[in-house]
Amino acid sequence: MTEQEALSTADLLTKARVALETFHDVHVDDDGALSFRHVDVPCAVQAMQLADGLTVLSLTCVVAWDLPDDPKLAASAAERAGEGLFGTLGVVHTGRGMDVTLRYAFPADGIGEAALGTLLMLVVSTASQLRNELIGEAKNE
Repeated sequence: MTEQEALSTADLLTKARVALETFHDVHVDDDGALSFRHVDVPCAVQAMQLADGLTVLSLTCVVAWDLPDDPKLAASAAERAGEGLFGTLGVVHTGRGMDVTLRYAFPADGIGEAALGTLLMLVVSTASQLRNELIGEAKNE
């Protein structure tokens, strides 16, 4: 990573941190990534420069973990993934059940702080809503 790339990603992460601190307590990790919790959903934000002038933010939310590995629940998660405007839903089958994440990456150069905060909160609010729905379905199974 060049010095200019490092400055670009650091500036963007600083802007994201300030935008998120309006809503959450934000932790800055050793590598510069941001982490926070929205209700019961842990989230992380990273920045990377893909090309000159193209710096993206990547937001990952852990929607649910250790859900029952039930085909109906997996189908429900897949259905929701097709409905989402903000993010890609991922399902991982583990030895303890099923884990669900929501990921959203977007070019963020030039986005103002208020708009960035709004966009990030749309994604994490979606993650929280998905968590509530999936856990509710898992309890009803």
